Amino acid sequence: MERLKINADKMQKELHSANDYLDEKYGKIGTPEREEFSAKAVSFYYGELIKETRKEKKLTQKELAEKIGKEREYIARIEKGKTDLQISNFVQIINALDLKLQLV
Repeated sequence: MERLKINADKMQKELHSANDYLDEKYGKIGTPEREEFSAKAVSFYYGELIKETRKEKKLTQKELAEKIGKEREYIARIEKGKTDLQISNFVQIINALDLKLQLV
């Protein structure tokens, strides 16, 4: 069996951490560009959670939308991370999906 040799010094110089990459691409933490990126990332994350849970419950976007009194397009925008999700709507969606919010 051939062993893989890793030069730790070379790897340290060549590899950047995720924060270094984000700093370079979107600016340092606290800058408007980085804050906008972070907000979009959070929207995408919650959209994915909602989409996966909805699918596990075998609900269509339209069925979920009807449960909370919204249009199907609203659910689609949430699932794509394309809209700001207000806490009141988030709570309605969680209830419609029979989930419980647990603070830790």
